Parts: sequence; C-alpha cells; structure tokens
Amino acid sequence: MEAPRVIAGVARIVRDVGIAEELAQDALVAALERWPESGVPDNPGAWLMATAKHRAIDLVRRRERYARKLAEVGRDLESAPPHLDEIPGLVEDPDAIDDDLLRLVFTACHPVLSAEARVALTLRLLGGLTTAEIARAVLAPEATVAQRVVRAKRTLATRNVPFEVPYGPDREARLGSVLDVIYLIFNEGYAATAGDDYVRPALCEDALRLARQLASLMPKEPEVHGLVALLELQASRTAARTGPGGEPVLLKDQRRGRWNGLLIRRGFAALGRAEEVAPGAHGPYVLQAVIAACHAHARSYDETDWVRIAALYGLLAERAPSPVVELNRAVAVSMAEGPEPALALVDALAAEPALRSYHLLPSVRGDLLVRLGRVAEARAEFERAAGLAHNARERELLLGRVEECGG
Repeated sequence: MEAPRVIAGVARIVRDVGIAEELAQDALVAALERWPESGVPDNPGAWLMATAKHRAIDLVRRRERYARKLAEVGRDLESAPPHLDEIPGLVEDPDAIDDDLLRLVFTACHPVLSAEARVALTLRLLGGLTTAEIARAVLAPEATVAQRVVRAKRTLATRNVPFEVPYGPDREARLGSVLDVIYLIFNEGYAATAGDDYVRPALCEDALRLARQLASLMPKEPEVHGLVALLELQASRTAARTGPGGEPVLLKDQRRGRWNGLLIRRGFAALGRAEEVAPGAHGPYVLQAVIAACHAHARSYDETDWVRIAALYGLLAERAPSPVVELNRAVAVSMAEGPEPALALVDALAAEPALRSYHLLPSVRGDLLVRLGRVAEARAEFERAAGLAHNARERELLLGRVEECGG
C-alpha cells in the first residue's frame, strides 16, 4: 500500500525511478527485519518514507553530489531522526505525497517511452502490480511486459528525464497517456485480474486521488474532468459489488441503496465541469462518464435507459475504437434490442487477437445463449470463460453459471 508513495518521495531526491524502486524495497526489507522485534510503529508509512529517504541521501552523498542535492530537498532531511514515528503526532503531509505521486505518473508517461512502456511502468511503480498482473491487465505476454518495464527504467535514466510535472505543450502531449494509466490502475482495483479478492479498494482510492489532483492542475481539460466523473461514479458502486463473503455481485443484482450517494453527486459535478469547459465536445472519458451517469440515474436495473447507453457506446466505438468497447456495446444492445442482434456483434469479435484469452468474451456470449434458450452451448462458453479467468472470485461465479446450465 505504501510502496508507490515511498517510490515517488525517493524519486524526487535521486531523480531515477529505477533506483527509487530499489531504495523503497530496501526500506520494506528493513521493516520486515525490525518490526517483528520493535513492533509496528504508530505511523508505518512515515517510518518507511523516512528510512527510504535517508538511504537516498546516503546514496547521493556517495555519488559526491550530496551538497547540491541536499540543498534541493531541504536541510531538514539531514537533521531529522532516522525514524519519524519517534516524534509523537508527526504525520507526513498528504499533499506533498500526492504531488510526488503525480510527478511520478508524468515521469513514467514521458514521450521518450512507447505507449505500452508508459502503461507498464506506471502500473508497476504506482499500482504495485506484479509483472503477471500487468500482463493480464494489458493483454500481453509476461516476458514482453517484463522487458518493457526494464527498458523503460533504463531509458528514463539514460535520457536524464526530469522528475517533474511538465507545463505547456509538454503536459498536453503526455496527458492522454496519464489518463489511460490512471484509468487502468482504477480498473485493476475495481475488478482485480488475479488473486482471491474481486475488488482492491486501495488501488481505486489511489487512482481517484491522482485523477482529482490532475483536475486541480488542469481545470480547463474536459477529458480530465470526464475521467474524474467516470471514476467517482464507478467507485460509488464498490460496496454493492461484493457480497458478505467477498463474492462478486452483478450489476443487475446490486442493491442500489448501497451505492455511495456522495460519490455519485461528485461524479455528476465533475461531469458538469467537463460540459462547462467544452460544451458538446465529448471525448472518450466524458462519453464513458455519461454512460456511468445513465446507470446512476436509474432507480433499478430494469429502468435503465439501455437505448441511450447503446447509442453512447456507438459514439464511443467511433471515437475510441477497441474490441472491449464493442463487447460492452453488444451487452447494451442486448438489453435495448434483444440477445439475437447482440450475439451477432459478439461473434464478430471472435477473431480479435486481443480477446483470445479475455474471459469476458465467452462469458457474455454464454449469457446471450442462455437468453436464447441455447443452454448446452451456453454451458460450454461459461466453462471456457472459467478456464480463462485468473481471479478466483470470478472463476467461482462462472462455475456457478455452469451449474445453472445443468453441469
């Protein structure tokens, strides 16, 4: 949970995200060694941050740049005790942490890196995802993702990329990648690709915090407000998306009274700001936020305006075409027009390379076949989906669908 913040705080000192990650890991190892004997400190995050920063200063000193670097980070770091938890009531400044996180996002999304490398590196550094989790999140082989991360760190170091939030045209150039990365981090928290937990709330909170901070930095960017609106509205459903035992609860079965009203209102407000900044100029994130708003407005699943949602997905497919968008459009079409036309859309996606191991493709197809009365075929699709699912909770849900089909 603390690793991304520690990496970001240390990267501001050493100006190298690869070294910052190593120093953060050193601090975590030190905690594993000391805390069993001394006990967990009152402020574990501050302990980790202080330990990593002092190791960073030692490294700078060894590189004979101590005097210059120390002037940049402040003399208080040199005089502070090695463990900040020893000072009663001391708490790290959360705004400073968020600023560092934002610098880390923009650094990892520098144009010297390919789009794929930007996503992989940021998910590694800020999302705390393993190589396997990133590979599943971006639908790429593990070996490829591992190479992307290593090469990205090396490129940032050799090209002396500054650890900063850029301004002017440079900021605009990196904005699209930053938005995509924040959204991917949120999605990994919203529906984890692997593991025993269906939801990872800490990742959702990190993504929301980054998006809100970005909106304060770039108040005239409608897509930034669109992303904030989308995340607020999606996050509002978190409590209703799992049952008492942590099992997934599908949208149609969710108790809407458990949706978070405050987050819904914040989402509507952010969507309003996007419209004020650029009336009618709906980019991909604004469109997705409007779709989420349609769900939030509906008092029940049956009262959802599926015709409008299907039309919105059609617009989204034109402006940001992708197989996953088409699959979501097929679901909306199935609710607006029936399962038969939707099945034709899903079958057209069968040859898409990116969806070959995507468990939701056979899952959606199985659901459509059930609605068409083709239960035996549906059972085979749910079995295939369960075999492709890496998240234990989703696999259980899909195997339950197999049982419902008579298997």
